[in-house]
Amino acid sequence: MRFLPALTALSLTTLGVVAASPPATAGGNTALGPTATGYGGAVATVDANATAVGLDVLRRGGNAVDAAIAAAATLGVTEPFSAGIGGGGFFVYYDAKRRAISTIDGRETAPASATERLFIDPADGLPYDFNEARVSGLSVGAPGTLATWESAARKWGTRSLGSLLQPAARVAEQGFVVDATFNQQIAAIAPAFGQFSSTSELYLPGGAPPAVGTIQRNPDLAATYRLIARKGTDVFYRGAIGADLIETVQNPPIADDPIGEWAYPIRPGALTRADLAGYRLRYPDPVRSDYRGLTVYGMNTPSSGGTAVGEALNIIEKGLPTSAGTTEKLHYYLEASALAFADRNRYVGADTPQRTIKRLLSDRWAKQRACQIDPGKALTKPVQPGDINATGCTPAAVGGPTEQGQSTTNLTVADKWGNIVEYTFTIEATGGNAMVVPGRGFVLNNELTDFNFAPTQGDAPDPNLPGPNKRPRSSMSPTIVLKDGKPFLALGSPGGATIITTVLQMLVNRVDLGMTLPEAMAAPRASQRNTAGIQAEPAFRAQYGPALTALGHTFGPDVAELGAATAIEFTRGGGFIASSEPVRRGGGAAGVVRPAR
Repeated sequence: MRFLPALTALSLTTLGVVAASPPATAGGNTALGPTATGYGGAVATVDANATAVGLDVLRRGGNAVDAAIAAAATLGVTEPFSAGIGGGGFFVYYDAKRRAISTIDGRETAPASATERLFIDPADGLPYDFNEARVSGLSVGAPGTLATWESAARKWGTRSLGSLLQPAARVAEQGFVVDATFNQQIAAIAPAFGQFSSTSELYLPGGAPPAVGTIQRNPDLAATYRLIARKGTDVFYRGAIGADLIETVQNPPIADDPIGEWAYPIRPGALTRADLAGYRLRYPDPVRSDYRGLTVYGMNTPSSGGTAVGEALNIIEKGLPTSAGTTEKLHYYLEASALAFADRNRYVGADTPQRTIKRLLSDRWAKQRACQIDPGKALTKPVQPGDINATGCTPAAVGGPTEQGQSTTNLTVADKWGNIVEYTFTIEATGGNAMVVPGRGFVLNNELTDFNFAPTQGDAPDPNLPGPNKRPRSSMSPTIVLKDGKPFLALGSPGGATIITTVLQMLVNRVDLGMTLPEAMAAPRASQRNTAGIQAEPAFRAQYGPALTALGHTFGPDVAELGAATAIEFTRGGGFIASSEPVRRGGGAAGVVRPAR
């Protein structure tokens, strides 16, 4: 969690003094922590600066969309290795007046010249290593984040995009305090950052990551935001900023004297100014599933998140005995996750027909998959996908690999009128493709590496191979849950493919295990993505491992943390419980406009 030198209302004259002060909201009187309860609106993000910006917008009469955009722009400053205008994402909006849920697909798109062999080395006919593909111009898709903000502001907001970029520009200009997470993220990708002059200058001053406690400024990004505020998004998609972006993709700014060694050649990409100018948002209908009297809305393709979360919930509901205890509930959570991932890998991509998505989310399909689960014994992993053309418990013949990305960010906002934004956005891996656009201050995405590099489905079609103007499959799972037609819960998380299991497990924790929202947020996590071993946090393995192992589950190496979620629960009388991580990714920040007394 980072402090708020640019936003505190305290009368302090130097950034150094402000940086030493405890975090406060833009109102100056409420400390931000992982949980906040109250009224008037709520914001939860991974960063105190972004949460404070969102709360200030709400206090000044803005709605949830206004606050979400302002907070997201701030995360582009303080969480630049997870998200920003060089990337894309998925925006889910609940309109309280219409009682309707809408979505924006701001996913990046491949160049018009892309083929299925985008990531095949022509020298030997083999797929590139992941890091060779990632740290290159090949991995960059046309970004959708800025277009998403502009569209959301015009359709549902009450403030101009230009005004909503100003708080983030001030944070970028005045700076924020570097914390351990920021420092560690740079250190982890320093060998790649060190290959590029623009990235090294900003994030490796003196050849090393900025020290914890120092002030990190980004005047180039401040100027970029202000230029967009003055001239509109055309300056990005068709103007000077876009020209610099494309130049970076096609002629990477390789340093004359790199910092550290890099094992791969840095390849240029083929994204063009026409690709950028031709970028278009999509507005798909959300996917929907019903679970224990709740209505769960998620993101449609090219995200697989809404489909996989909904399918797994349906499988649990159809198969889990009503008398089940905690171990059996977790057993079904893990088994349903594996089955849903098998089906996701086989069937879900950007161009999956909606009839297939509806089939995967149907009660009939849930019964077909749930009948494979043995309450007393874990299935051997990986499991096979179901046969979309069959009935009963007949599996299909092929499976597929699971991607392992870990970056991205998420925010949750609600306003006093009952509107809600659940927004997950990303530049893909931590640090994206490692290239800062010179003079513009933002990192480019490596989103196209979310495509499968080569066919994974044997003789069957692979739904996630590259193609011209195609969007890569995503695991982002921004989710809004209604109860009796009214908002009950909104939640989402970063974490690559583990996003799906993080959102699913939080729902199981809250609904099936009876945890409060803060308890569901803090509880130890495990992720079963149809792999031989469960990926789990040490606390989960210690607490539940023995009983699950007795059922035949196996665990892979422990992982320090899974996800970095945010959520808001809606209580009687128009109240909010806003929740963010107490520890993961350095802890998040939740706040409300009027705290409960």
